[in-house]
Amino acid sequence: MSENGNTVELRDVAKRYGDFTALQRSDLSVPEGSFVTFVGPSGCGKTTTLRMIAGLAAPSEGDILIRGRRINDVPIHQRNLGLVFQNYALFPHKSVFDNIAFGLKYRKVAKGDITRRVREALELVRLPKVEDRLPSQLSGGQQQRIALARAIVIEPDVLLLDEPLSALDANLREEMRVELKHIQRELGIATIFVTHDQSEALALSDKVVVMNQGSIEQTGTPEEVYNDPTTEFVAAFLGHSNILPGQVARQNGGQLLVQLEDNGPGIVVRPRNSRTWQIGDRVQVVIRAERVLLADRHEAGDDHTILDARVDAVDYQGQAARYFVTAGNLSLQAINPIDHSPFSEGTDVQLRIRDQDCVLLGNNAA
Repeated sequence: MSENGNTVELRDVAKRYGDFTALQRSDLSVPEGSFVTFVGPSGCGKTTTLRMIAGLAAPSEGDILIRGRRINDVPIHQRNLGLVFQNYALFPHKSVFDNIAFGLKYRKVAKGDITRRVREALELVRLPKVEDRLPSQLSGGQQQRIALARAIVIEPDVLLLDEPLSALDANLREEMRVELKHIQRELGIATIFVTHDQSEALALSDKVVVMNQGSIEQTGTPEEVYNDPTTEFVAAFLGHSNILPGQVARQNGGQLLVQLEDNGPGIVVRPRNSRTWQIGDRVQVVIRAERVLLADRHEAGDDHTILDARVDAVDYQGQAARYFVTAGNLSLQAINPIDHSPFSEGTDVQLRIRDQDCVLLGNNAA
């Protein structure tokens, strides 16, 4: 471990390919034993960043440190990293045992220790007694577990996972997500996970790094990046959000009244950040879809904005429904649990929005 408790550090790291900047100058830390996820759309720079940590690409600027040691010029085979890729990269002609043992044999580990450690790795990924099989004799989920066993058997300093679950079907993907988190917690290996799937990032991580167009938009716990986005991109990328432009019209203690644009209604907001807002400030009000409550009627309260609305469309999701509603000239989304049956299209409803569920951004956030 480095003196500051971080297994991996990026200091002013940037990556350019000619005139194209794949990663803007960035700082990042991965604490010992933590699970850190890079999430963002295709081309945002997340895989480029992982490849630089792995030694598959060299940074154009800055320094990469593992356990306090600068590794910019250290080749991949000397970095003591565990790697799992989307396609698993198993040797098709080698047995499960030989696939997992490959890194140990390269490190000249004693034969008896190799056998013990391979069997321990198979027990950890819950696939004992398959060491004699070939990868083609295993299911996709089993192959993924073997790839993970091969990565952890060498006792790496860092585990790097590049979209390892994306080839699995939805149910198996959720099952492996739980398994992966359990294994990482049991081993305590600092782990960097790359995905474009927001739900994976939120479910697995101690720290989420949201990336966009080669830069880090926001870093924080899953709760922080989801409940308190600092940019419009983060608010829109993670989950379903209503993003409504407006202007601060009035202050009342800790509350603000934001007048929405195009003669829209006023929304009562209780900002959670430390920024001081002034009357006349142009802002964006972010309201998560699951924080907008639909109902037939309400008792008004000082901490709520209540809007009359109509249901335009319903996206039935089993335990919940996603509603597309119109309130005056506003179009909003609401995701509500279903007790009996969802509201139907064309139903007149009321929307109830609590002031503490509104996040306020400056109108230049993007």
